[in-house]
Amino acid sequence: MIGWSSCPAVERDPDRYSGAWLFRGTRVPVAALLENLEDDAPVHDFLEWFPGVTREQVRAVLDHAARSALTAA
Repeated sequence: MIGWSSCPAVERDPDRYSGAWLFRGTRVPVAALLENLEDDAPVHDFLEWFPGVTREQVRAVLDHAARSALTAA
């Protein structure tokens, strides 16, 4: 499991979306990005579908997930 608390691009509030990790300043769950990528959606489509999310936030989330995967290995 990825520890999102050290990723500056995301935030969690237990009173919003059942405490899911969201892209900071949005109501978009990080899981939405991961699920769309799993379904082969390109990042540029995701950014169009969720206009509050920035390319920099997506990059930070993916970089954080990659670093987390490397340290878990």
